[in-house]
Amino acid sequence: MGNTAQGYKGSDDYIASRPLMEIVNVSIVLGKPLVIKGEPGTGKTLLAHSIAGALNKKLITWNIKSTTKAKDGLYVYDTVQRLNDARFKDKDISDIRKYIKLGKLGQAFISEEKLVLLIDEIDKADIEFPNDLLNELDEMSFHIPELDEEIIAKHRPILIITSNSEKELPDAFLRRCIFHYIEFPDEEMMEKIIKVHFPDLETKLMREAIKRFYWIREVEGLRKKPSTSELLDWIKALTLGGISVDKISSEIPFLGTLLKNEVDTERFVKVSSGHGTFGFKRRY
Repeated sequence: MGNTAQGYKGSDDYIASRPLMEIVNVSIVLGKPLVIKGEPGTGKTLLAHSIAGALNKKLITWNIKSTTKAKDGLYVYDTVQRLNDARFKDKDISDIRKYIKLGKLGQAFISEEKLVLLIDEIDKADIEFPNDLLNELDEMSFHIPELDEEIIAKHRPILIITSNSEKELPDAFLRRCIFHYIEFPDEEMMEKIIKVHFPDLETKLMREAIKRFYWIREVEGLRKKPSTSELLDWIKALTLGGISVDKISSEIPFLGTLLKNEVDTERFVKVSSGHGTFGFKRRY
């Protein structure tokens, strides 16, 4: 990508694949939002933190909920506070500006420096939410009618949007974005990720933990396969518990750090017991 070679190259605390680094830089060069999908725990949210750290940019995070409206990211007019102030007649309510608070997108627009804006889990909101932001993301501006004022972005933010695929994003929205699906790490990549978090971890223990982790993920019928973040939690539990390599291969201790519901645990215990490899005891 030519001049993108000087852009994002991962960070000390985030191992990014070459395709991911390349698509981040494409997004930055083109000035388009980057939509990131992938299994839970593959580092979608942490990517924005990594980009901000690697490029020495401020990060603003807009966490989306089921009740979030697009306008919330632009500004909020606190009519309740103004009404209360009017009732008690102890404050000047003529200046509406005092009751206008910019949302996360608005804050990114007025920033004096280019920053990273994370819109996290956009698919949690109403299906129309992405389309309601089309004009603002295209024009990098929005109007505040209460002030009859236009907010125009001083710098186009590096915009990272994560989705867990709970809802399909509208085609009109996706046409304006760059897209990347983070593939689940293979064992080689997983070793690199673990070494970032546990640089002093014994190699034999790490590789045995990875082996068992991927074995669990291959069990058919699991509702929720364990993710990278859960593997890291498991390794931390193993090291704090002083668990030996032999015990990992025979029992899978602390199974509850990897499997997070009764159905999956029962399924795994049944399959593993029938497999004849592990001597499981019901300690989860």
